[in-house]
Amino acid sequence: MRRPFAAGAALVLATAVLAACGASGDRDSAEGVPSGPASRPTASAPPAAAGPPEDARGGDEGASRPGGTMTSEPPKVPADEITPATGTFSEPQKEYLTDRVPQGMDQAAVLQSGQETCARLRYLVKADRDIAVGAVVAGEIANAAPAVAHLCPQHRKLMDEAALGYPDGTHTGTALRPGRYRALSPTKDCAWRLAGAKGEELAAGSSGTGRPVSLTVPAPARAFTSTGCYAWLPEGETR
Repeated sequence: MRRPFAAGAALVLATAVLAACGASGDRDSAEGVPSGPASRPTASAPPAAAGPPEDARGGDEGASRPGGTMTSEPPKVPADEITPATGTFSEPQKEYLTDRVPQGMDQAAVLQSGQETCARLRYLVKADRDIAVGAVVAGEIANAAPAVAHLCPQHRKLMDEAALGYPDGTHTGTALRPGRYRALSPTKDCAWRLAGAKGEELAAGSSGTGRPVSLTVPAPARAFTSTGCYAWLPEGETR
């Protein structure tokens, strides 16, 4: 069961950070902000960059329409046609936009969504790096991987660490990595269970306080289930 990002103490911090992100006009060159119009996040931008690029990549692909037909991904603008109405795109920006802009959609708006993702990461890292990692693990920052890869590569190490974490849900098989993990912003309904190869319980626990909690995933574990804990981050040698 997914829980909102703003759980426990993280609520106040994340709210303040995202508010500052929306209100600030400061953009650094490392995040690839172009000189053309419609390329900067606005104060009215939503708290998560879940805009056109995510929807355009076919989140509803394969869904049935009335009459039994199937939806499909809309055609994308060819790479050689990636160009803004005014100004120019940098090479990293063109790489980000390649295969991400549906025909007929404003290319600058698609780019802006990625830039907003980078801006949120930057502000969260400044406030609390672990909260930034947790937000990526939990999927609260949409399109983080492609945005970091092309628009703000200074956050690649953060993405590598997030790849070792666990969001709420059930994780099995090779997805399990032995080690020590902590949930920094669990809800008061946080609960977890570790099971072995035959489904036997290896460990279980819960947190009714909403305070950070830790657990160890042992080598024999074959299933890890978490609810209400938001995101588990690796610590110690697991990182």
